[in-house]
Amino acid sequence: MKIESSRRGVSTAIFAAVTIILLIATAAGFYLYSTASATAKPVTSTSVSTSLIAQLKSGGFVEGNLTSFIYTQNYVCTPAGTSFVNNAEAQAAAKVTACIVGAGSRTAVSGAFPVFVLVPAFAGLSNFGVTQLGASSQGYPVFDGQTIATQCGGGGSASACPDHPTYLYSPDFTLVEQHLGIKTGVFGLPEGVLPTPAHDHVAGFDTNTSIPWYAVAVLVFDPNVFPNAVTGQCTKVVDSNLTNPTGNCLTSFAALASAMDTRTTATANANTTQSDPIYSTFGGVPTQVLIPGVTIVSENSATNTNLFIYFSVLPQNPYA
Repeated sequence: MKIESSRRGVSTAIFAAVTIILLIATAAGFYLYSTASATAKPVTSTSVSTSLIAQLKSGGFVEGNLTSFIYTQNYVCTPAGTSFVNNAEAQAAAKVTACIVGAGSRTAVSGAFPVFVLVPAFAGLSNFGVTQLGASSQGYPVFDGQTIATQCGGGGSASACPDHPTYLYSPDFTLVEQHLGIKTGVFGLPEGVLPTPAHDHVAGFDTNTSIPWYAVAVLVFDPNVFPNAVTGQCTKVVDSNLTNPTGNCLTSFAALASAMDTRTTATANANTTQSDPIYSTFGGVPTQVLIPGVTIVSENSATNTNLFIYFSVLPQNPYA
């Protein structure tokens, strides 16, 4: 599978439509710097090369601690997206990417564990790392005039993570595009294909050997629980009816599970004021996060993508 990494130009008509409809400024967050420790879980796989440690890495969270994700080989998307959705749209998308968000099999790669991918959905379409959609010049999302320096920027941008696909196909992307009146895709891409959104990571344990991880997409609609990248802490940035608006700071499985069921006025306060088309497409989301198709957060969670990424998780500062 070859993922095209170059961006195509945005047509004048599409750009005008997006610009008129989207007055999106994006979400508050910052780079994560902290030290952490956790107990390694026994695994069996290929040892991490020391040469990779200096090059192919990003940040991630394990049980509230900041860790280093060391990427060791290229991702795989299996089974192909057309195994789950096989219509004219999906076939057109398959010419660009085999990766799909909205369906998957967690057992498609033996020995895989879940990594939860936190997308700051409250930041609207700037999540896709494109400046015409409100992203920073480095490919980070923006909320209320503030750049969110996520652990991975938008696909194909200067801040994109290694060993991640440049593009993803999703029927949900199609719904967002159609919600905006876009019927033929954007950036010269097929309908439903967009750059991989900017995101952070939450895993369940450390391991100094590389294993496969299946990606579970999490849409975060409450910016009060999106972790600060420097400290791993959360800050109240919009009004909330909760006694502790930052109590479910999304750096652990337990916080994710709680946020799935926590209803708050913060989601409406953040997303309606920004005219967020992702929030509107889902009909307004009352809870802090939405994990489409996933009902529990655990090492046995279902997946909602077909993306498998290979990395180790080391209890050390990834940005030192």
